Amino acid sequence: MAEVKWIKIATDIFDNKKIKIIESMPDGDAIIVIWFKILMLAGNVNDGGSVYFTKDIPYTDQMLATVFNRPLSTIQLALSTFEKFGMIQVVDDVIQLSNWEKYQNVDGLEKIREQTRARVAKHRELKKIGCNVTSNVTVTQCNATDIEEDIDIELDKDKSNKAKSKRFVPPTLEEVQEYSRERGNYVDAQRFIDFYESKGWMVGKNKMKDWKACVRNWERNVKDKIGEKTDVSNRSKNRLKDLEKYYLQKVDDD
Repeated sequence: MAEVKWIKIATDIFDNKKIKIIESMPDGDAIIVIWFKILMLAGNVNDGGSVYFTKDIPYTDQMLATVFNRPLSTIQLALSTFEKFGMIQVVDDVIQLSNWEKYQNVDGLEKIREQTRARVAKHRELKKIGCNVTSNVTVTQCNATDIEEDIDIELDKDKSNKAKSKRFVPPTLEEVQEYSRERGNYVDAQRFIDFYESKGWMVGKNKMKDWKACVRNWERNVKDKIGEKTDVSNRSKNRLKDLEKYYLQKVDDD
C-alpha cells in the first residue's frame, strides 16, 4: 500500500488538559513540537501507531534528537513526559502511541489493505487455472463465476482465521505469576488481573493487545517510584509493594 501522507488532528487539541499541562512546563513548546513530530513519524511508519526506524531498528533517544534536530536532554524529557501522561508506551524499545485511532483511520486503512490482498489473491488464483485476466482482475476468456465463489469462500475463511489469531486472550493468574517470576519483578499478579478485568482489559481507550507488555510497564513504573533495581533487600521489597499499591490506586483514580 502507498505511504499514507496524512493523519487526523482535532481543532481543539490545545484544549486537551495534557497539552495544557505540557505547555506550562519548562521547554513546553519544544515538547509539543516533538509530540507532533512523533505523530508524523507514526503516520509515515503506518503500523498501528508504532514508531521505529525499521522493524529491526527502534529509534533511540539520540536518533530522535538527530532526526528532530533537538537537544538530547529535551528529547528525553519529552519522551518521559509522554510516557507518564499515558500518551505513549515503550514496548521492547519501540515507541507506541496509546490512542492511535484518534489520529488515523485505522479501520479504513485496514479495509483498503484487505481489499488489496483479496484482489491480488483472486488474480493469482485465476491465473493458476489458465484464465486470462486483466490487471484489475477482470476475467476475459474464462467463465470463472463458480471458481470466484470458491475463492471468495476461502478468502473469508482466511480472514476469519486471521481475526481469531489476532484476538486478545486475557492471561490466567498462573500465567501472570509465572511471567513475573521469570522477570524477577514484584508485580502482584492477582492485583494485575483484578485491575484489568475491572477495566474490561482496556489500556486507556484501546483494547489490550499484549498483556506481557503491560506487566513490563507495571514493573518499570514501580521501579521508577522506588528508584531501585530488582535485586533489592527484603525491606525494599516491602516498600516496593507499598509503592505498587499506591501507584495502582493512583492509576485507578485517574
